[in-house]
Amino acid sequence: MSNCAIILAGGEGKRMKSDKPKTLSPVLGKPMLLWVITALRNAGIDDICVVKGFKKECVEEFLAGLDFPVESVFQAERLGTGHAVMMAKDFLQAHDGNVVILNGDAPFMMSETIRNSLRQHTETASAATVISARVDDPTGYGRIVRDENGGLSAIVEQKDADEETLKISEVNSGGFWFDCKLLLSVLDRIRSDNKAGEYYLPDAIKLLLSDGQTVGAYTAECSDAVLGANDPAQLEELNRIAREKGYSC
Repeated sequence: MSNCAIILAGGEGKRMKSDKPKTLSPVLGKPMLLWVITALRNAGIDDICVVKGFKKECVEEFLAGLDFPVESVFQAERLGTGHAVMMAKDFLQAHDGNVVILNGDAPFMMSETIRNSLRQHTETASAATVISARVDDPTGYGRIVRDENGGLSAIVEQKDADEETLKISEVNSGGFWFDCKLLLSVLDRIRSDNKAGEYYLPDAIKLLLSDGQTVGAYTAECSDAVLGANDPAQLEELNRIAREKGYSC
């Protein structure tokens, strides 16, 4: 049984004002995508599939320049995170262990967090484990709602949250561990019946919970795990944080 990873890297990042995919934007001179790949490899996960989309040839060129193999698949239409994972279905079917799914524009998802969340995921025999973080300002993030035993009962998006839920400071980082086979059992059941017409990966969590599966949440050691960049100002902020905290890729 082997563990693997899928990195979502199809975003265009229109607000980044760049002619390359968002995940190739640099933090301390190195693409955010490389930060994520490095964290995975440092956590002992070498079997990696990147979901590319906008300007896929740029991602292909980047991956070809690495001195180790990384698979990639193409998401022709960007129809949400769930849809992106659907593009990697063949990759998932080739594995019988666990898969961690990460955003390619979250450079501070640390190897320690990846390792420790996997440990919790396997020790609790969970179908899925959400990587969460506690933040000072949770505005805009999906909130982690836990049951009385500390297990995950729901991920509630900001727009759907009531007043009490909005007070929760534990949020979804966008990183998930899944049992590969159990993820495949719900992947095709994700629906796009929402305003955006997109397939959302957190809906896989809802489906697993409704199937009676055990789902957990692991709180990252540092809230920086949730940070990404959608525009040049946010990218500069990531660079500032990396310099000040001594992060390296």
